[in-house]
Amino acid sequence: MPAHGSAHALLSYRSELPLAAGTLVRVPLGRREVLGVVWDAPAGHASGADFELKPVIGSLDGIAALSANWRRLVTFCANYYQRSLGEVALAALPPQLRDLSAVQLARRMKRPYAAAAQLPPIGQLRTLSEQQAQALSDIEGQAGPFLLFGATGSGKTEVYLRTVQTLLSEDPQAQALIMVPEINLTPQLEQRFVERFGEAAVVSMHSGMTPPQRLKSWLSAHTGAARIVLGTRMAVFASMPNLRLIVVDEEHDPSYKQQEGARYSARDLAVYRGKQDRARVILGSATPALESWQASEKGRYLRLDMRARIGDAALPAVRMVDMRLQPKKAVLSPQLLDAIGQRIARGEQSLIFLNRRGYAPVLACTACDWKSECPHCSAFRVFHKIDRTLRCHHCGFTERVPRACPGCGNVDIAPVGRGTERLEEHLGELLAEVRHPDGSPVRIARMDADSTRLKGALASQLASVHAGEVDVLVGTQMITKGHDFRRITLVAALNADTALFSSDFRAPERLFSLLMQAGGRAGRDAAQAQSSEMWIQTFHPDHPLFTALRRHDYPAFARNELEERKRAGLPPFASQALVRADARSQEVAQAFLNAAREAAAATAVDCFDRVTVYPAVPMNVQRVADVERAQMLVESDSRMALQRFLAAWRPVLMATRERGLIRWAIDVDPLTI
Repeated sequence: MPAHGSAHALLSYRSELPLAAGTLVRVPLGRREVLGVVWDAPAGHASGADFELKPVIGSLDGIAALSANWRRLVTFCANYYQRSLGEVALAALPPQLRDLSAVQLARRMKRPYAAAAQLPPIGQLRTLSEQQAQALSDIEGQAGPFLLFGATGSGKTEVYLRTVQTLLSEDPQAQALIMVPEINLTPQLEQRFVERFGEAAVVSMHSGMTPPQRLKSWLSAHTGAARIVLGTRMAVFASMPNLRLIVVDEEHDPSYKQQEGARYSARDLAVYRGKQDRARVILGSATPALESWQASEKGRYLRLDMRARIGDAALPAVRMVDMRLQPKKAVLSPQLLDAIGQRIARGEQSLIFLNRRGYAPVLACTACDWKSECPHCSAFRVFHKIDRTLRCHHCGFTERVPRACPGCGNVDIAPVGRGTERLEEHLGELLAEVRHPDGSPVRIARMDADSTRLKGALASQLASVHAGEVDVLVGTQMITKGHDFRRITLVAALNADTALFSSDFRAPERLFSLLMQAGGRAGRDAAQAQSSEMWIQTFHPDHPLFTALRRHDYPAFARNELEERKRAGLPPFASQALVRADARSQEVAQAFLNAAREAAAATAVDCFDRVTVYPAVPMNVQRVADVERAQMLVESDSRMALQRFLAAWRPVLMATRERGLIRWAIDVDPLTI
């Protein structure tokens, strides 16, 4: 069974009774009692060994053993992402399961988890579009995996609902897993599934739940009582003995990639799990990840096209504003302000997207070189005017804004740049004279990680927008994903140029996806679709990315990007991994990586000649919370060769220690370099 924590090997224990593989047990580890999983059938214990195996304390009676397919999923994840079995297995189980006593567990298991929930009768269903009907026919008639390439507003969610409905009506035991990228999208989707299938059939799984809630959902799924599990990336490990369908909505979203611990991609694991469990897999997006698009081009995924909106509603017209021709230092062009005013007069809503929260990204002295740098990170602290603080968004270090410059005593310190908080204030000034037809003033709201921090704040703000109590909504990327705003007819993107010339080769892909998703919030009501618009303020209106965006032509964008990646030998035409190191100094971090690089040449694997190990470099934000960070890129034209190399090199990394090294980790298929 895998040991608790980060051990890299299975540990052996003695049991007086036979224990099936997958059984949950309690075992001693040092002075602690921890949760374990019986991983394989016992191989026997050599007689005459000079040590005595410790006994299993007890099994978790009443909980069925974890299936062989679930254990294979965990094993694959641990091997592919270069982590330990124990770390992945126990992270996939609800935390409270590790802490319950036998009495508490028995009390839990008395609850009605045993039988699968009965579905309520289905009411009147809306008529499907031709494209929706064709997609459903393809899904029912073929094995997949499927890439559902559907425009925003094309009705992808209804396709998910109908597919689940058909599955559950045909098989009284079947289960479906529906995944979304972020927590704030889960309640909306949950409401639609509960309305269709009843509350007893649906459970959620995400990190925002309390430990008792997570345990309850896990037990419902594990026993088969829950027919439908809705969750974020962690839900890919849900124990579902009768899993027959997996849906990954917004499959392109980087939130599906775990950034700490085992850095797995939940989307990729979903595809692997579908093969193991013989479950259909549907990946849905208006802007698929280029890896997924390439897989559909090569025939590994079956692509289903739904490019038309429901009711043939028009996609928003994209209007480019050349900021080179606007008044100097203008935040919003006069044309955009006029368009917003027209929406307010018609009782419609506008959405202004700026992917930078806070009041200003930096506070600076006008007399000397002082700026609001974080003393613990190689980054600036953001000025938050609402509570007069300087806050580091990397380590959380917060201080009150100084009355004068700490460097020279000058009282004239000013914000530089603009975040959503400052934009909200500026819009209030620009629209101060604008009135509704009834004479009432404009209502502006801001939605970002700061304004939605308190429990219930996000739901309350979304309700206000849906109720028409907001005229202009300002926010970060959290407002661009998945929300069905029926009154928004104008979306504007500010400061979108920064990603055009980024050193990160994935930046254009993320920008195109973000802008397409943002534009998709406009004109979702067919009656208003013809007048819906997306405005983009840019200093580079003729950039090829914007040319494709104006036509809503994702295939053209993907074709150009894939051609560039192929010429450069970048994913998906190559496989990559990063080795990251944290240390007390940058010298120590890089010394560890470079020493491991030198040792790699002596690694006895026949695939070394197909792998390139680059020198160590500092990370983009090289210091966070007084810890220096460095990284080393490993690349190969063969995924198998890279995997074999990493597996052989990992013991070398483990044996290479530098004084002052804090930790190191391998990130396979990294999203940021």
